[in-house]
Order: sequence, then C-alpha cells, then structure tokens
Amino acid sequence: MLDTAGTHFPFDSGDAWFLLVAPGLLLFSLFMVYPVAYLIYLSFTNARPRNMFSGDEQFVGGPEVLGVTLPLENYTQLFATGPVLRADVPLWQVWDVVRWSNFNAEFWNSFGITWLWVATSVTLKLLVGITIALVLTHELVRGKRGMRALAILPMGLPNIFTITVWRGIFSTANYGLANQFITYSAEKINAVIGAVNAVFGVVGVEVGKLAVQEVSWLTDRWMAFVAYNVTEAWLAYPFIVIITVSALQDVPKELHEAAKVDGAGFLTRFVHVTLPSIKRPVMFASILTAAASFQQFLIPFVFNEGGPGRKNELLIVYGYRQAFSKDFYGEGAAIMLTVILTIGVFMWINVKKGKLAEGVDSQ
Repeated sequence: MLDTAGTHFPFDSGDAWFLLVAPGLLLFSLFMVYPVAYLIYLSFTNARPRNMFSGDEQFVGGPEVLGVTLPLENYTQLFATGPVLRADVPLWQVWDVVRWSNFNAEFWNSFGITWLWVATSVTLKLLVGITIALVLTHELVRGKRGMRALAILPMGLPNIFTITVWRGIFSTANYGLANQFITYSAEKINAVIGAVNAVFGVVGVEVGKLAVQEVSWLTDRWMAFVAYNVTEAWLAYPFIVIITVSALQDVPKELHEAAKVDGAGFLTRFVHVTLPSIKRPVMFASILTAAASFQQFLIPFVFNEGGPGRKNELLIVYGYRQAFSKDFYGEGAAIMLTVILTIGVFMWINVKKGKLAEGVDSQ
C-alpha cells in the first residue's frame, strides 16, 4: 500500500481489523496477561521480600525428570512436606507405602474446608434466593416492585461494611445480636413451658425448661463456619434472586394452567414445571456463585482470620498468610495458581456437564 508520496505502509486495507483491535490487545496484555505470567514465574522461585525487590530470586528445584531438575519445589512442598512413598515397597501396596504424616496438613485442611464451604454456602444461597424469588413472583403478592428493590439492597452496600456488621451480630459476647436473639427466644419458650407446667402440674406432668447459654460463634470451629455461611448467603442471595426472577417471568403461564387443569398442586407444579424451566439459568448462577465462594477472603479474614486457630482457613486466606504474613511469596503464588486452576477445572466440568455452552460455537 502506497501513500501520495510513494511510501510503503506496513499494513494494507485488509489489515484494518488488526489496527482496530491492537490497542485493546495491548491493554489486555498489560492488565491481564502480564500479572498472570508474573504470578506463574514467582510460583517457581524462592521469592521473598529480601531477594525479590533486588531481582535476586531464583528458581527452586524439585523432582528430577530425565536428569533435569524441575523448579517445582513450591508445589511439592504444598502437597507434601516429605516423601509420601517408600521406594523399597511396591506401588500396588499403596496403603502400606503412603506416609500420611508427610502430607502438608495445613494445605489439605484448607483444601477440604474450602470445598465444604463451597458446597454448604451454594446450597444455602440457592435455597434462600429461589424461595425469595418465588415469593416475589407469586400472583397473590402485592407491592412486588418495592419488595424487589428491598431484596437486592445488599448488593448496594460495600462488602467490608456488611461483613463487619455481621461480625458484630455474631459476636461471642452477650451483646452480640445473635446471642441476644437466642437468649430472648429461650426465655419466651421457657415462659410458655412454665405456663404448661402450671396447668399440667396438677396431674404430675412437667416439661423441662431450655438451658440458656451464649454461643461461642467466633471461637468454636463449626459455629464460626455457620456464621460464615449465613453472612455469605446474605451477600449473594440478591444475585440468585435477580437471575431466578428473570427466569420465572419467562415460564409460560399456559404450562401452569394446564398443570392446574390436571389437578397438580403447587409442589407438583414447582417440581415438574417451574424447576425444568429455570434449570439452566439457575445452574449458570450456581456455577458463578460457587466460583465466588471459592475465592471468598473477606468473611473468614474479618471474622477471625480463618480461625479458631487455622481450622477454617480457606485457600485464599491460606495463600495470603503464606505470602504476606510469612513472606513466602513463591509459595503464596503457587497456592494462588492452584486455586485458579481448581476453579477453572470446576467451572469447565460444570459448564460441560450442564451443557451451558450449547449454541455458542455456532454463533
């Protein structure tokens, strides 16, 4: 291609598309590709504050393959702190040769509690979100517009503000709102039991009263885990509500009318008409919110830093602690990459199994 002075341009008119997308590709590379590439590099090194900022970090060796030492020590240390197999015992005797004591207990505890957290939090979010969506779309409910605005209110609040408020609610002290609610409820129930005993005491029947005791929400492992779940459900249910309400509005009324004519009740219509109609969008929302749960950091960190101790330390908190509390940047990078790969595989399997990408390739 020539200009009026006869100069050759490196591009002709057919390359105009490249000139249009080049700025976007450059920005994408700067803000997305470079940080991820640097994270991958750090995960193979012994980077710490004392050597990383001076450029003296080095690759750390791991297992040898064909005489070549692979820089995988951060990853091998992540899964096991020492050999887990004995070379003098055949591999087929797996239960005899596995050295459980050499597995990295901190990592596997974080890995297990993270998956349990994803399973319980997604289930709770779906139950709360779908229930509220059904109420907001029911024909007998009035004031739907205002109720929908209230339902999505948590989305407008900063997460750190909401989580801090919930931490106060679940305070272990007796002024915590959750403990006050339990105490108030127990006192009311005991008052009813006292009235019952007064009536039936004449015939020798007496019902025992409830023992009121404060709950150690943040210092008991599973009570803290429950508190995490409730807070996560509060933060994420508006997203499920929005997706489900949109899906419910697209369910043909004729299907419900036909089911009613056939004598189907509410539960039967919900199982056989409503659920199949909203399955795909709800599944899509579930995958996204599961990925968000997998990356949750603020709730465990603000509540008790993944405690008590490190028992509820989710993977993101574990990686943060290794990188910024213990200054093992290389190991922290390896943990974060493991999280990214785990989320990627999880989402790919669910999208594939749920056939959520059908029709995308043809467009």
